[in-house]
Amino acid sequence: MNLQTDVHRFPLADPGDVQGLRQAIATGLVDPREIVAVIGKTHGNGLVNDYTRGFLTQSLAFLISGATGETPDAIRQRIPFVFSGGVEGVLSPHYSVFTVTETQTAESGEKALAVGVAFTPELAPGDVGRQRQIELTAEAVIRAMQSANIQSSSDVHFVQIKGPAFTLAEILADADAGGRPASDNPGKLMGLGRAASALGVAKALGEIPASRAVESAIGRDFEAFSSVASCSAGVEVRANEVIVVGMSSQWSGPLAIEHAPMKDALDTTGIRNALSGLGFPDVLQLSSKQASRLRAVFVKCEASRDGVIRGKSHTMLNDGDIDQQRHIRAAVGAIAASVVNDTAIFVSGGAEHQGPDGGGMIAIIAERAA
Repeated sequence: MNLQTDVHRFPLADPGDVQGLRQAIATGLVDPREIVAVIGKTHGNGLVNDYTRGFLTQSLAFLISGATGETPDAIRQRIPFVFSGGVEGVLSPHYSVFTVTETQTAESGEKALAVGVAFTPELAPGDVGRQRQIELTAEAVIRAMQSANIQSSSDVHFVQIKGPAFTLAEILADADAGGRPASDNPGKLMGLGRAASALGVAKALGEIPASRAVESAIGRDFEAFSSVASCSAGVEVRANEVIVVGMSSQWSGPLAIEHAPMKDALDTTGIRNALSGLGFPDVLQLSSKQASRLRAVFVKCEASRDGVIRGKSHTMLNDGDIDQQRHIRAAVGAIAASVVNDTAIFVSGGAEHQGPDGGGMIAIIAERAA
């Protein structure tokens, strides 16, 4: 007996739309007891005051609770719901549901898609962007790898983390109580939390030595990064929720995952490299038939902090009307969607220590090539 992962992607008409999963449960396509993680893109702005993420989390927790008999709180304690706001431009709201099934398939020795999850203890504002968040994240990544029976860090291709964000009132209350918030700016604290989480991933997987996975490196040592981390933050969570996806010979099934770095916002070569690792042809754009093999696409990106892309300036960091994350998601989302021929892809901004500085990473789950 071994395990098999499946990934089901559903459209999202509004932040409370759970009809796709409801129907899949009703028809037997998805067993709600086998759901281990959900990752998606919602309609909000992706910033501190984006409550669409929490709305979808609550809606799905109630749906799964009703189908399993568990309480909504119990559902949230065992299933990471990682939602990123912001579907600018051509991006389509959607969510991907990961399930794990026990099968009687004999082990073939061939590696297949594997997934594991873990949670850190709850974090206070004073823990975010600090060494404690780095260490707790690293420990959780290792636990998630172990739960997925992924033996080597080289077999980890994607680590999705959702960490806490806090309002100004919560940050000030923590400081008054003796905490030590790294910033009293809620938006900046989100970025510091993403960075600390990424360094925790890099430490756990041995991508950087422990001596570089330190609080003083956050926002300074950008040569220290994880090539597989995708880290977000939101007010709807209070711990770092960790999803590790990779390949393992102890799993079976038709799905595989590959990842590649994106050196900057225009790096279509990185996208094609990830596709190539899954047996897709090296073309400018996948055909509809080829794209039908895709189960999920995850992209992390950022507006280069030096204000330049390939020798020419950009204005994203100077725009007082539109947050730079919204700019970069729209730009990179369009570029990635044009190559994979699919707009229901997960594109997240804020890639501090996640992929090369000024760039990011892409991870793709697909059915194996025939």
